[in-house]
Amino acid sequence: MKKVITYVIVAFALFTTPLFAQTWNVDPAHTSADFSIAHMAISRVTGSFSQVTGQLVFDKEGNHPESVDISIDVASIDTGVDQRNEHLKSPDFFDVKKYPTMTYTSKSIISQGKGHYRVQGILTMHGVSKPVTLAVEGLVSNEKDPWGNTRKGAHVTAELNRKDFGIVYNAVLESGNLMIGETVDIVINLEFIKQ
Repeated sequence: MKKVITYVIVAFALFTTPLFAQTWNVDPAHTSADFSIAHMAISRVTGSFSQVTGQLVFDKEGNHPESVDISIDVASIDTGVDQRNEHLKSPDFFDVKKYPTMTYTSKSIISQGKGHYRVQGILTMHGVSKPVTLAVEGLVSNEKDPWGNTRKGAHVTAELNRKDFGIVYNAVLESGNLMIGETVDIVINLEFIKQ
């Protein structure tokens, strides 16, 4: 009887896990997560995270993405100014020693027409987890690279309020405006390699 139960459990696991799903891994060399935020209410500061890893899973036919998980090394932040980079890594902002990684895990991926998706998931940043919706464009065509790998690409946009994640550092200017905006615009360009 125990053998029968064991076989049933194994069979159930085999048929309910995506054994035949297509798995695509992020290519960190061709992926970056960029952001921009208002500065002194007169311009915007831009920056990027260069160390992005993760995995995308398609259905077995390769027609529809089923899940995506992204991880970002926060210490890879670069705004083009070393002093500003170090300040952003400090406890005033990302506090990378305490929170070295931010992650995004999808909960649902909804098609909005060919090559357009709305991804709903959970972003964990600075020790806080909140729902964030991504607009995704791409993932339709495949390309073979010179080394025989099959690749896909995606362009991702989103908007979030940094205060929702406990990043509240700011200063009030003489005009009454804030030195640093609260709303962050995000653009992520992803390239995946089929596993």
